[in-house]
Amino acid sequence: MTEPRARAARHKGQLNFEKELRGLLYAHGDDEDPLPETVRVLDEITTDFIIETCHAASRHATLNGRQKVKLEDFKFVVRKDDRLLGRMMELIGMEKELKEARKGFNTDEGKVGLERTGPKKRRRAMKAGERDEDGDAGDGVDDGEDAMEDLMFGPPASVAG
Repeated sequence: MTEPRARAARHKGQLNFEKELRGLLYAHGDDEDPLPETVRVLDEITTDFIIETCHAASRHATLNGRQKVKLEDFKFVVRKDDRLLGRMMELIGMEKELKEARKGFNTDEGKVGLERTGPKKRRRAMKAGERDEDGDAGDGVDDGEDAMEDLMFGPPASVAG
């Protein structure tokens, strides 16, 4: 951090990380209710660090001819701090793992009505002669609806022949 910046007037006196810092202080052996001055000073230090890091990343992006800040700009800014860079890379890896895990997780499970198709799709499927494993046109459920579908949309093309 090369130069201290004046905090914006809208953030002056406002604590951004009060709850998190209180928990952090307690976890490191401070009182359950730390002094407000301690929390305020740590909040200012944390906020200033984040602001300075973002400004430095923005400066690096600008020097590289980009208007948008990328992850590589933040990596460049913290490249000399091995612990910070290592933690940053660890969090990035965990984020990628979580994204992959979410892709594999079926979020439609337990939601009623999603397995059903609309009447237009059913009609199109029936006109094309498509049937799924239970013989009806694409709803994926063995629920005895074949007779009702035949009444509503007519018998399938292969039966009507």
